[in-house]
Amino acid sequence: MTDDLSIRVERSFTAISPESWSRLSGASKACSTLAYNPFVSHAFLSSLEESDSATAETGWLGHHLLLETDRGELIGALPGYLKSHSQGEYVFDHGWADAFERAGGRYYPKLQCTIPFTPATGPRLLVAEGLQRLPIQSAIAESLKEVVRRLGISSAHVTFVPDDEIGVFEMDGYLHRTDQQFHFINEGYADHEAFLETLASRKRKALRRERRAALENGISIDWLTGRDLTERIWDQFFKFYMDTGGRKWGRPYLTRTFYSLIGERMADDILLVMAKREGRYIAGAINFIGGDTLYGRHWGCIEDHPFLHFEVCYHQAIDFALAKGLNRVEAGAQGEHKLARGYLPVTTHSAHYVAHAGLRRAIGDYLARERADVEQMSELLAEHSPFRKGERQQED
Repeated sequence: MTDDLSIRVERSFTAISPESWSRLSGASKACSTLAYNPFVSHAFLSSLEESDSATAETGWLGHHLLLETDRGELIGALPGYLKSHSQGEYVFDHGWADAFERAGGRYYPKLQCTIPFTPATGPRLLVAEGLQRLPIQSAIAESLKEVVRRLGISSAHVTFVPDDEIGVFEMDGYLHRTDQQFHFINEGYADHEAFLETLASRKRKALRRERRAALENGISIDWLTGRDLTERIWDQFFKFYMDTGGRKWGRPYLTRTFYSLIGERMADDILLVMAKREGRYIAGAINFIGGDTLYGRHWGCIEDHPFLHFEVCYHQAIDFALAKGLNRVEAGAQGEHKLARGYLPVTTHSAHYVAHAGLRRAIGDYLARERADVEQMSELLAEHSPFRKGERQQED
């Protein structure tokens, strides 16, 4: 760190100026360096904290790293949380924690630098517009290790790191982990039918049958965004979220207030895909609209219908992305069933600083093997994509 720059840890996002945060790369639509990512916006991150979704009480104590000049100007940042567990992260390290604690160590608390409950790749080493990115990114990565040492904690984990940032962490000695998601890539298709024409005949026919079957029983689909997102709509969607999330996770992460806040602050960045039957909504999925990407997050329902989940979460997301000229749909974590619906295997990245030399060495050995397994699995899955031979097979 140079004499005119300093790192500060801020526990509350409400103490960070929205205006200064909006000048960071990717955090607002006004930035030109990176495509807008709604999850690193001040509106989204502050809503998580103010709604009591990501707070000390839920095990997400804010520890946001702010790189400032001697005049207090924010020029770089890394959202982070001091965590007492490993829930809501989607990059699983429970085995690391168990091994370290069986050996007499203390794994928690740890620093988790990510977007809570959001398995979406996006900028982590945020840099103010107009500045050289690499020196500032390197300063933040190095400062994160110093914060770990200062706090006396086991580790720091930066998850869902974009391709152009993972090298910064590796150069600074972080361990590199990979995983896999499935994304739809828009190759300039005019519409969904044009996309289907690139698939093998058998796969194309199967998806057409699936979409017809999903809308049987008088089901229709609505796209809701902007002013459509009323409190009454949020009440209905939250009911879906609680019903499905309660069965899937036991305790859903997000509060009802969270939806009101994002509806107030970023309604134009949100798409609800809602399924209706007999005059009432019975299912829905929430998506966030980025500068060039549609991010699918979670869904819920109060009625079960064959293939409705696939229609609401995957097919409709492709329809919307094509209609709006978006380059990509990221449909969340895991899910090999997405492959048959045109979502290709994509490698995701995370960076890990582990203070204890022995634990760091053991995890490093494990990650080398895991990276090879992920690469091999991606190649295998790409061979079974629904595209005709010669069409796009895999996204790096």
